[in-house]
Amino acid sequence: MADKKKTGAAVSEEPTADPGQAEHPVRSEEAAAEIEADAEGTIGAEFGDEALEPEQAKNDDVKDRASDAYHAKVTAKAGTMSGLVTGLIKELRPKQWVKNVLVLAVPFLAGQILNPDVLVKAVVAFVVFSMAASGIYFVNDAIDVEADRAHPTKRNRPIAAGLIPVPIAYVVCVLLLGGSLAISAVTSHTLLAVMAVYIAVQLGYCFGLKHQPVIDLCIVASGFLLRSIAGGAAAGLAITQWFYLVVAFGSLFMVAGKRYAEVKLAAETGAKIRKSLKAYSPSYLRFVWAIAAAITIMSYTLWAYDIREEVQSRWGLISAIPMVVAILRYAVDIDKGVAGEPEEVVLKDKILMVLGAILAGCLALAFYL
Repeated sequence: MADKKKTGAAVSEEPTADPGQAEHPVRSEEAAAEIEADAEGTIGAEFGDEALEPEQAKNDDVKDRASDAYHAKVTAKAGTMSGLVTGLIKELRPKQWVKNVLVLAVPFLAGQILNPDVLVKAVVAFVVFSMAASGIYFVNDAIDVEADRAHPTKRNRPIAAGLIPVPIAYVVCVLLLGGSLAISAVTSHTLLAVMAVYIAVQLGYCFGLKHQPVIDLCIVASGFLLRSIAGGAAAGLAITQWFYLVVAFGSLFMVAGKRYAEVKLAAETGAKIRKSLKAYSPSYLRFVWAIAAAITIMSYTLWAYDIREEVQSRWGLISAIPMVVAILRYAVDIDKGVAGEPEEVVLKDKILMVLGAILAGCLALAFYL
């Protein structure tokens, strides 16, 4: 999501800024915060294919990720063993692995999360997804290395900064992707199929599909759906189609919100955006996330009624209340154009965290009480 952004991918071939272009207007605090987050490769998509290329005034502040002083600090270790090790760890982007917790959703909702065998297989699914996602980060940044070096903040990425030679990046990518598929094959043929589809789709995204309007939205959203499928596939569990509809359209809701934040930020700051985002108008993205939110709420409500019938518990139906309130609360952030990173929005909003805890509690009472 879901698994770039990131949130979250990460997967730049955006046009570089014209050196002679006039400085952009002063950014708001929210805009500046999102641009700073872009230095970690998280804004724009699951694999960090950041769409924004704001011009920033150069300075000598070593803490400013766009400054020459900061870049010099990053590249100082280039060509050394310590620099290579540091670069490899950073390029894995372990912070993005939190999205892979979604593989536990199906075992939890099937009432099997306390089953040791099921839990072990779900953890294996988490591991193989983390390996695959990190492998995609390596290949994406290796492909975009020249464009990244022309960007004020992305030039600090390990590959662009010279900490990781491009050939080594490809070798690590092959090892991670190959290892992910090998472990999946030993665990479950169904899990292997899911991982093969995930890797194929994300590689297609890296090699050009990220520049196709609408397709890029669907691919990023599919990453979250495949994560949820993987958890059930690894343990051989089945779940109602309503759950998958909730995950699919809930992911589209968040992805459209991320794109809306990017387009709105570009309009406010004059930042350049990649080709696919030029096809999106703010009104179109509002249309997409509004439809996605409506379908998510409808699907969840229908699923909640199914839960009441299947497990004879009203807690599933009650869980629809915090679910709907959480979506409406998150929509406020999308409407403001500050939902560029879903995980950051949630972690900074205590009300959303409380609603999530209530939702999880209701479902736990429904399936485990």
